[in-house]
Amino acid sequence: MSDPVSALGGASFDGYVTVREVGPQGMITLRGDLGATRLKEAVKAAVGTEVPDTRRIEMVGEKGAGWMSPDELLLWLPYAEVPATLAALTAALKGEHALAIDVSDARAVFRIEGAGAREVLAKLCPVDLSPAVFGPGELRRTRAAQVAAAFWMDAEGGFTLVSFRSVAAYVMGLLTVSATPGGEVGLF
Repeated sequence: MSDPVSALGGASFDGYVTVREVGPQGMITLRGDLGATRLKEAVKAAVGTEVPDTRRIEMVGEKGAGWMSPDELLLWLPYAEVPATLAALTAALKGEHALAIDVSDARAVFRIEGAGAREVLAKLCPVDLSPAVFGPGELRRTRAAQVAAAFWMDAEGGFTLVSFRSVAAYVMGLLTVSATPGGEVGLF
């Protein structure tokens, strides 16, 4: 097995916020009845969290589960743990109407950190990012300019953004332009 390679080799930009591509990250798309007991138990065993509420992400250390749609979760875990976790999910959900698939290599992950991180994303995404509406643990599946993306905010106020790997350079370009000094709007 070859070593994983990130989409942009760890690209980063220091503007009025810091934008960086995160290295290889384990991700499993899990589809099924999110209210089913066996699926809930499988998620808990896989990443140590409950099935999150709508538009939420639950994290415990390096692992978590994010709500992506009424029948879909994104499981977040260390890259090296994906094969064993996928096998365990498949066994736990045998006979259930469910699908678990490794999407780690099909995605690119970015971190946006700094006091203006909320504003950088607000320039690109049709989401209300005001502090009264969007706080830690919130997750949105939306778009960044013209491409599909999902992002969430952590307790420290930074954001993690996931996009398709095929558009990683475009997303990095968007984030870089949005974070360029002199472009601050001061909205938040």
